[in-house]
Amino acid sequence: MLEQEMDFILPKKTPIFELRWNGPTQRVSIIVANKQAWFFCIEDGPYLPTLRTLHQYPNILPKVQVDRGAIKFVLQSAHIMCRGLTSKGGNIDVPVEPEKAVAVFAEGKQHPLAVGIAKMSTEDMRKLNTGIGVENIHHLGDGMYNILEWE
Repeated sequence: MLEQEMDFILPKKTPIFELRWNGPTQRVSIIVANKQAWFFCIEDGPYLPTLRTLHQYPNILPKVQVDRGAIKFVLQSAHIMCRGLTSKGGNIDVPVEPEKAVAVFAEGKQHPLAVGIAKMSTEDMRKLNTGIGVENIHHLGDGMYNILEWE
């Protein structure tokens, strides 16, 4: 990410807060600046950009693309299957290693619809073409996305 973009997202003079929530099944940390959630972390995982961050800065994560048939399932929290990535409308041209964050785009759409963690390399996704390729962590319409502003 370019340094000037990072200065805009998390400006040096603006108060930055880390909100922590201990739910019944997992802990979540959210980085908030200018009343917007920019990054989040689940349990002890890496900090990932929220979808609202990705909509403004779509190139900060490697991109994978699902076919049109997978869109409704991804929006219902389903993980992204390899076949949805390797089919005619899918695209996994960028090399990604297992356990790395990715932005999930949809065929024919301009903005990402989910943030996920690759469960296998893109090479293995093509070769095996079965099973979960990307774990869906955050998607359009989920609880974090629907909170418009943080006070």
